[in-house]
Amino acid sequence: MHSAPALTVITGRILTGTVDVQDGLVAIEAGQIVYAGPEEGYSDHGSAKVHRLSEGDAILPGLIDLHCHGGFGADFPAADEMVNRKAIDSLHRSGTTTLLASLVTASKDHLLRAVVSFASIAAEELIAGIHLEGPFLSSKRCGAQDPQWIRQPDLGFADELISAGQGTIRTMTYAPELPGAPELVDYLISRNVLPSLGHTDADAQTAAASLRHVHERLTEGDAGGTGTVTHLFNGMPPMHHRSPGPVPACLRAAKVGETVLELVADNTHLDPYVVSAVFDLVGARNIALVTDSMAAAGLPDGTYALGPARVQVTDGVARLASTGSIAGGTATLLEVLRRTIAAGVAPGDAVRAATTTPARVLGLSDDVGDVRPGMRADLIAVDRDFKLRRAMRRGAWLEPLPATKASSA
Repeated sequence: MHSAPALTVITGRILTGTVDVQDGLVAIEAGQIVYAGPEEGYSDHGSAKVHRLSEGDAILPGLIDLHCHGGFGADFPAADEMVNRKAIDSLHRSGTTTLLASLVTASKDHLLRAVVSFASIAAEELIAGIHLEGPFLSSKRCGAQDPQWIRQPDLGFADELISAGQGTIRTMTYAPELPGAPELVDYLISRNVLPSLGHTDADAQTAAASLRHVHERLTEGDAGGTGTVTHLFNGMPPMHHRSPGPVPACLRAAKVGETVLELVADNTHLDPYVVSAVFDLVGARNIALVTDSMAAAGLPDGTYALGPARVQVTDGVARLASTGSIAGGTATLLEVLRRTIAAGVAPGDAVRAATTTPARVLGLSDDVGDVRPGMRADLIAVDRDFKLRRAMRRGAWLEPLPATKASSA
């Protein structure tokens, strides 16, 4: 457990999705931000512990990953709880201070056990909740998902999973073309679970109607949150001018603010040109950068697991040993952020897509994802190349990671 000093002051550039203050200051007390703005506007240093960033460094909000299957040797769906806890700590120290634990499609018993395990971790606020990537997906677009466990929407099974999670399941990926998908969407929203369209073979009209339905239901009453699209382009048919598929429907829905698009901008799942084009088309407000990371994230090439599947990582690219399909990401979210900026996206927009937008998706905009008074002091300090200097969670500096792929790349 990390403890924070009574008052901490950090000076340097503040860069968020909404502001860029060159000579900034952030004051933190009892794990919360009490001031954020120009240094000249704050004089009550008192007996504060002062950290002055080096020239060119910047303070960013802690990064938020909506789609993370593990990292640093842990495969969330399969690893034991202690291994997962250590990996979550390493992810925090890599700059991802808020994350959902993503679980791939598996047997009923396996999924229920994993949900119960992560529910206890979420109860300690080490993660923001659970993302279920399935099991109600298209067998034609299963990607690295095990097709033997994919099934049609089943509200009884959905209820078992959600009940086992005790309020910690936050999102579920679903294929809108499956029989019973509209009823599943309604049920998920009634249980405060955000539907995420993905792993789908739907046509454009079906995808568009489902995204509109999700948006309308979430904007009714007090549902809150925002629906998403699970890793746009991946796990769905490519767009064709005579058979458009779900991609243009997702882009149009995001353009008008009716959904948020996950982008795995790691240069493996998506070409950098595609990443920058999507930012130009729909804006950072409607994009959430994600890792889709698996056990190899932060570690060298080798053989790893993704649920029951064996994955071979070569030159940082993870593929199923059995089929060669891409099997999750190996980059941390800070690496994804850097690659997004290298693709030509403005730094402020990239930061917004890794912080402010995912916080809004989860309904956590008053707590994390920005640098404002009253918010939780989840912050990272980066150098001019957006490499990590230090990470802070709840006002306490975290121990730096050893010199590994994640901290040196």
